[in-house]
Amino acid sequence: MPAPDELRFRAAGPGDAPAVAALHADSWQRHYRGAFSDSFLDGEAPGFLLDRWTERLAEPDPRDRTILAELDEDRERADGGALVGLAHTILDDNPTWGALLDNLHVRYGQKRQGVGTRLLSLTAQTVLADRPGSGLYLWVLEQNTNARAFYDARGGTCVESREVMAPGGNPARLNGKPKGLRYTWPDPARLLGRL
Repeated sequence: MPAPDELRFRAAGPGDAPAVAALHADSWQRHYRGAFSDSFLDGEAPGFLLDRWTERLAEPDPRDRTILAELDEDRERADGGALVGLAHTILDDNPTWGALLDNLHVRYGQKRQGVGTRLLSLTAQTVLADRPGSGLYLWVLEQNTNARAFYDARGGTCVESREVMAPGGNPARLNGKPKGLRYTWPDPARLLGRL
């Protein structure tokens, strides 16, 4: 488990797109099987996500906030890379629910070590600083029981479900009609203090 001083957190920049896309693709490949088609996950997803993150980080929307979690240099050599987590938030996304935590991913070997909790807390801190009074919400796949348990344990409330939108609008990238669940934190301050 990384100690607090072994992790550093910073805003993402354009040069981070390849590492962010690789982490995102690995997360999808591990947790979205059954909801997304295997051909998409194994063939298209890495390039799809690289294009998405390259564009997103090269010309960020002023409402976007992307926080990266990295290991210090000594741990990086031992653990195979610096990037261990990311949180991407879109402020003012929804007039009812507030800011959208669009992506929260932690490297598989670093799960259950506090990285996700700290990213969620930093996300809440950002929302409260930049948009006082805003809530925070996210969508999670119904089948992703580990992520749902994580959000439940951090005070998230599941308020609705809907069919998942296909990546890039292509329904062939989905298996059937998977469901997504909306989790909310009307007061993101509940997530603070978990640094």
